[in-house]
Amino acid sequence: MPGSPHSLTSSWAERHKLEEAMLTDPWDSMRHADLVLVLVDVSDHWTRNCLSQEVLKCLSEFPHVPSVLVLNKVDLLKKKYILLELVTELTEGIVNGKKLEVRSPFKHNLSSSAKTVLKNTQASPPESRAHESPCLQETVKAQEGSGLDSSGDTRAPEPDRVTEAQGPKPRECRDLKNRKGWPRFQEIFMLAALTGEEVHTLKRYLLMQAKPGPWEFHSRVLTSQSPQEICDNTIREKILEYLPLEVPYGVTQVTELWEEGPSGELLIVQNLVVPRKSHMMMLIGKRGTVISRIAQEAGQDLMNAFLCDVRLKLKVEKLG
Repeated sequence: MPGSPHSLTSSWAERHKLEEAMLTDPWDSMRHADLVLVLVDVSDHWTRNCLSQEVLKCLSEFPHVPSVLVLNKVDLLKKKYILLELVTELTEGIVNGKKLEVRSPFKHNLSSSAKTVLKNTQASPPESRAHESPCLQETVKAQEGSGLDSSGDTRAPEPDRVTEAQGPKPRECRDLKNRKGWPRFQEIFMLAALTGEEVHTLKRYLLMQAKPGPWEFHSRVLTSQSPQEICDNTIREKILEYLPLEVPYGVTQVTELWEEGPSGELLIVQNLVVPRKSHMMMLIGKRGTVISRIAQEAGQDLMNAFLCDVRLKLKVEKLG
């Protein structure tokens, strides 16, 4: 999946005047993917309990592509047992072809400090595993009071316990409108990307799953993008970083000047056209602080990319 906020619908793209590539990229990526990561923000209680219809469509269209569920921002959850509920819902109770069974002997004492056992596939170091991948336990090594424990002793009266039982093969795809999760995830990873917690475990897993292949470009080719595309994408990255919600998607970039200066520096002038005055004020910022910061940071990134001095000037205009 591309690094977009989510897999987009045609109505969303039309409303925010997004490029067609943002609609087609997820599908094109799936056709060539060796592995798919589905990322869920567990701190967002509005969206965390189910996968979007567009994501489910992609997964259902390419069920042969291995997929992995990644739960991010687990550090923001005060009640860690919620992770168990999310795992059950988002996987439909099946992980790696095995049915998960959740037992709560002490449901009245489901505190954030509960010690929970997650048992799916047994983990072992990469050198001792030829065909298995890191397990749910290893991926979710508990922090203090995280509610997650890698202990495998099923005799202890822990508050929440997830054990595995050999279940039926993943169910065939049914009506997507009635689905919340995907039963063909091979692994589940729980991490906090901001702090880096368990990110190394996911990286190690991805390296283990990587497949050798031919080089698509010569070693001396740095990128297939044109300098203008690199410039546009660099500026857009900063716009996405500093503007809230849907505002960045209404910004149209128009390059007014692109030429070499007398001392060999690259001179770039770009107009940022927005549909509303309120969006223009947000982009400019108080006393021009936002647009100045965008121009400064984007200009520095372009100098690092082009290995020359870059003078970048950004103008903000209202459409019409």
